[in-house]
Amino acid sequence: MSKVKLGDVAELITKGTTPTTVGGSFTSSGINFVKSESIEDSKYLNADIFEKIDADTDKKLRRSRLKKDDLLFSIAGAYLGKVAIVRGSDVPANTNQAVGIVRLKSDIVDKDYAYYFFSQKHITAYINKLSSQSSQPNLNLDLLGRLPFDLKVLAQQKKIAAALSALDAKIECNNRINAELEAMAKTLYDYWFVQFDFPDANGKPYKSSGGKMVYNPTLKRKIPAGWEDGSLWDIARYFNGLAMQKFRPAGKEYLPVIKIKEMSEGISEQTERASLDITEDAIVNDGDVLFSWSATLDVKIWSQGRGALNQHIFKVTSEVYPKSYYYFELLNYLKHFKMMAEKRKTTMGHITQDHLKQAKICIPPTKLLWDAHKKIEPIFSKHLLHEKENQHLTQLRDWLLPMLMNGQVTVK
Repeated sequence: MSKVKLGDVAELITKGTTPTTVGGSFTSSGINFVKSESIEDSKYLNADIFEKIDADTDKKLRRSRLKKDDLLFSIAGAYLGKVAIVRGSDVPANTNQAVGIVRLKSDIVDKDYAYYFFSQKHITAYINKLSSQSSQPNLNLDLLGRLPFDLKVLAQQKKIAAALSALDAKIECNNRINAELEAMAKTLYDYWFVQFDFPDANGKPYKSSGGKMVYNPTLKRKIPAGWEDGSLWDIARYFNGLAMQKFRPAGKEYLPVIKIKEMSEGISEQTERASLDITEDAIVNDGDVLFSWSATLDVKIWSQGRGALNQHIFKVTSEVYPKSYYYFELLNYLKHFKMMAEKRKTTMGHITQDHLKQAKICIPPTKLLWDAHKKIEPIFSKHLLHEKENQHLTQLRDWLLPMLMNGQVTVK
């Protein structure tokens, strides 16, 4: 193993450019444009966050055109220090000035090994320390090229990368399965309670088979005969979390505090801690439905283990209706809530109890809801199992990573 600099093992180190600086523009479709937000805590780029540029703009930005297997570093902003690999499915693509592009010498460096090396926590901390030396935290190309790198024999790099990649591949596979499971559950729910094609008395789809539909003046549309209208507030109980700074743990035992960040990214070393001595209502368990109603609006089924619910998040429960009902009704209404918050963000862009009371929905017969839930709940359970497995796989990968890099553990 030899200690080198990143620039010593790279064919190219450059960064992107904002399209508007060269007279280019964004489009609704076209060539992928990668932002620093696309570089998250995963091995590959998040294509869901790509923007698009046209071919003419891409031509003007040819200096920063991406290639398969490029290593991308977020060199500015909130995602500073994150790293990801460009997949073949991502290109053709380009990127902006907040993203550093490193094209490695493939005859001496394995891209996966390099990704894992720069994903180590102490390397990320070092990058953040370097960048903080400037007035506006960023990692310029000179600093990027001087990042330290442990150059092992290529065969050894590949063995290390293969062991870690196997864990990441399983995590990614679970994520794909979960995306399918979530889509399956939502399709079933929407088929029954949005399209109204739940099984009728003869087992046939209700609306498609001519089931009686009645105009509802509150909802301003037709709904199945016998159904009622109500609000999101009517179908569930919404418990707002506590200001957990008032409940710090006195001893070694504690609960992780679930804030909006934890809702989206999970529990981490930076997660705050709360006392076990809090009201039961403020304790969250796997499978609980959470609704963040301030700043970032989202609805999630929690899977990160027992925790303490912080303010600005509702724990949503019901003693009458099944979880699948109030979860999907909130999820279906989320887009509308986000539009409301966007219009009001200059004043107070959060969702209140009054908004929940004004959110009018169909209320089907309770028995029908529980019949649907019996079909949906097993899908939820499989989804939760995959998320729990991913947590264990992530912990194993993060435990192995530094030991493989420093030689404490070897791969035969």
